[in-house]
Amino acid sequence: MAGMDAGAEAAGAGSAGAEAAGAAAAGAGTVEEEAAAPSRGWRGWLLDGLTEHSARHPGPHGTLPEEHEGHSWWRVMCLTGVDYFSTLGYQPGIAALAAGLLSPLATIVLVALTLLGALPVYRRVAAESPHGEGSIAMLERLLPWWAGKVFVLVLLGFACTDFMITMTLSAADAAAHAVANPLAPSAMHGQNMWITLVLLAALGAVFLKGFREAIGIAVVLVVLYLGLNVVVVATAVGHVLTHPVKIGDWWDAARAAHSSPLAMIGVALLVFPKLALGMSGFETGVAVMPQVRGDAGDTFAKPAGRIRGTRRLLTTAALIMSGFLILSSFATTVLIPADAFKAGGPANGRALAYIAHEYLGGGFGTVYDVSTIAILWFAGASAMAGLLNLVPRYLPRYGMAPDWARAVRPLTLVFMAVAFLVTWLFDANVDKQGGAYATGVLVLMLSASFAACVATWRRGHRAASAGFGLITAVFAYTLGANVVERPDGLKIASLFIAGILVTSFASRVHRAFELRTGTVTLDAEAERLVDAAAASGPLRIVANEPQARDREEYALKESTQRDDIPLPEDGHLLFLEVTVSDSSEFTADLTVLGEVLHGYRVLRVTGPVVPNTIAAVLMALRERTGVPPHAYFNWTEGHPLGHLIRFLIFGDGEVAPVTREVLRRAEPDPARRPSVHVS
Repeated sequence: MAGMDAGAEAAGAGSAGAEAAGAAAAGAGTVEEEAAAPSRGWRGWLLDGLTEHSARHPGPHGTLPEEHEGHSWWRVMCLTGVDYFSTLGYQPGIAALAAGLLSPLATIVLVALTLLGALPVYRRVAAESPHGEGSIAMLERLLPWWAGKVFVLVLLGFACTDFMITMTLSAADAAAHAVANPLAPSAMHGQNMWITLVLLAALGAVFLKGFREAIGIAVVLVVLYLGLNVVVVATAVGHVLTHPVKIGDWWDAARAAHSSPLAMIGVALLVFPKLALGMSGFETGVAVMPQVRGDAGDTFAKPAGRIRGTRRLLTTAALIMSGFLILSSFATTVLIPADAFKAGGPANGRALAYIAHEYLGGGFGTVYDVSTIAILWFAGASAMAGLLNLVPRYLPRYGMAPDWARAVRPLTLVFMAVAFLVTWLFDANVDKQGGAYATGVLVLMLSASFAACVATWRRGHRAASAGFGLITAVFAYTLGANVVERPDGLKIASLFIAGILVTSFASRVHRAFELRTGTVTLDAEAERLVDAAAASGPLRIVANEPQARDREEYALKESTQRDDIPLPEDGHLLFLEVTVSDSSEFTADLTVLGEVLHGYRVLRVTGPVVPNTIAAVLMALRERTGVPPHAYFNWTEGHPLGHLIRFLIFGDGEVAPVTREVLRRAEPDPARRPSVHVS
């Protein structure tokens, strides 16, 4: 089966490739050329695949070839289930630590928010982004210019927190299950840190080698894991029902700690945000949409069958998980002593495994541990692939990542280094990472609910928009309560955000002098004007900042240029005018429009930045005529530093020297490089 990528915001088939194409073209340079050529040695191996579009990375949820028909929705549910269902490995224990005796009540509140909040939100997201773009892409369109880019970068910081902590927390919990198994060698006891690092290293090695995952693996893991959980939970619930005194003991203890059932409900409402990990996986559920088989009549614009299948996927997964959460929380709270959940206790991070060993024996418990370790490790693989898909989807398109960020292996090494650091900072402890994980999950859900609210409002569905607005408020409260209770999540997310912002803008500045253009197309009139001018010799292009666009403007511009620089009297001058569209965009396809105004030949083009657009047009004119054109500029008054800042932010500034530098980098041969003249 074709390679597939995981990610909360994974690119869908078609759209991601289209978006990446511009960045791929703009990123042409020495590194890419070397990667494109046959190469040997470690550098060629490291940059393998650099010339491919972003989002074509190996992993569970990637961009698929056009001939791919997809899979049944329930099989794809298993693909997202390696992330979603694997939280059963640690969620009951975290819930018991967070809510104590009220863990079942708090879990019921969490399930209500899942079914009445998260599920409707992501069903809407599935309809709005049917190609796997997710809520970040929906929100990207809300804010224009640099505000939108910064907003997306902040969301990417939280998304990276979510995925990175998914990797480290899942590996840490897998290590906890391995160490606590009675058959584990004594040498493994107390070695959670090293076991976690080994699991992470193995995960990185898989992606460095080239991860080709078949959906069947996910199906086997999920079916086996859920089947074992059915046995464990049914055994635990059966034991509780046959020993009703245990329920009485739990209820008496809860009433002793709280004055009334109403007070219990109030406390449960206050503490349920600590259980937010039980809602992880919805973003992944939307990300896998390109894998879902649609109807025969589906089109790229209207994949109704895919949307319907994805909604079934989300609903079924939510119902299954909700049932497991309620039953497992109730059974583990009633059956397991409170001290066993604490750090170092036998049920810490592995409540259901404790039940399996205690009530079904060491043999079954060991099988359950192996299954849990496998699915937790695979959840880390899903998260890694999500990171490998998320970064190339946005940052290269923004010009905020170097060329090598479109290759899998360098990014894998970077993410593995970060994962090792996070594991070390959190002592490979599941409980310590819960706050950071919950923060990332809740921010993504908050952004998704807000995006759904805005989308329905714009479509005129006022009642639905009000409902999503209420859900947004609940998620905002849940996030706020979680941050207040466990600020470490916001702290580590802030580190990710700061890292992304600093490196992204540094990369943008570094890449500012690239050609930054996809394709340059001349319309019929522009072609006629260019061909007519080229018949008289090399093209003479006068750069003009359009203002009134009247006869006096063009006459004055030509007169000034002829006074300062000798121009052939019989030369057919062409005026080139650039209008800045959105200076925050890094690259764009250009269409050059030709027209004759007041007897003057004018070429007009719209682009994200003036100097690079002029350079791209000059290179295109050279290719059409076979002769490097000559371009004529006027110096701009003002401080060079101020002009540089204007160029980086607003796309204009001092045009002449920047255009010359862009041309110098794009064409190393001076004999083939368009000439720049400044007066």
